[in-house]
Amino acid sequence: MTESARLAPQRRALILDIVRRDGAVRVAELVEQLGVSDMTIRRDLDVLARTGALSKVHGGAISASVTTADEPPFETKVALESRAKSAVAEAASALVKPGSVVAVSGGSTSYAVAARLRYVPGLTVVTNSLPVAQLLRPTGAEPGPAGPTLLLTGGTPTKSASLVGPLADQAIRSLQVDLLIIGAHGVSERAGATTPNLAEAQTNRALIDCATQVAVVADHTKWGVVGLSRFIALPEIDYFVSDDGLDSEACSVLRDSVGQLILGATQP
Repeated sequence: MTESARLAPQRRALILDIVRRDGAVRVAELVEQLGVSDMTIRRDLDVLARTGALSKVHGGAISASVTTADEPPFETKVALESRAKSAVAEAASALVKPGSVVAVSGGSTSYAVAARLRYVPGLTVVTNSLPVAQLLRPTGAEPGPAGPTLLLTGGTPTKSASLVGPLADQAIRSLQVDLLIIGAHGVSERAGATTPNLAEAQTNRALIDCATQVAVVADHTKWGVVGLSRFIALPEIDYFVSDDGLDSEACSVLRDSVGQLILGATQP
């Protein structure tokens, strides 16, 4: 019997065996090993997650013994779902107007957006992300117009290289920005946008409070994932920017809940 001919219960049992053995698995790895489509694997993970057998994370799944308080490092996250993140970043960067003040949160999707802001004229960028600050830091060595004016908050770095805590919160509360670009560990209808880090959730709320408009950037694999702490409910989101891999049910929920749903097109 070929892998593609396996019945769903057999396939899901194999997925559970892999997750229990390795602790985590990526969707792409399961597609290759089991010989079925990406959508089939994601449906299997949805079923297993609802039973509590495993937990969905962006790009794959983790063992149920790994809690919603666990947070992968930035270097791990930035390598996942690169095509989807690129689509999200292209769509989100179109919201940024020349001469505006933009806040960019920590996270690999926000980082992808920041990479497209280097040549927006007259831009001021506030960030609590060390990788974003490094990306946008002026070197004086590059030809062409100067990059954005950069303001980096203080604070204590998390595993995902975001600066959080009282120092970051205090600095952020003294500012007013036109648009916030903010990533999320997970997004769901019930929980809204969440993170596994309590201190990061608090700093995210400070960023939200100082912004005129909020754009949550999250690729399709974040839908249905729930972190430990919510930092924004769906109705509070002005723009939800994802990619065209987001399923129809999620799109329907988001169109009814957020200000505007924007889907970036993934390129082959």
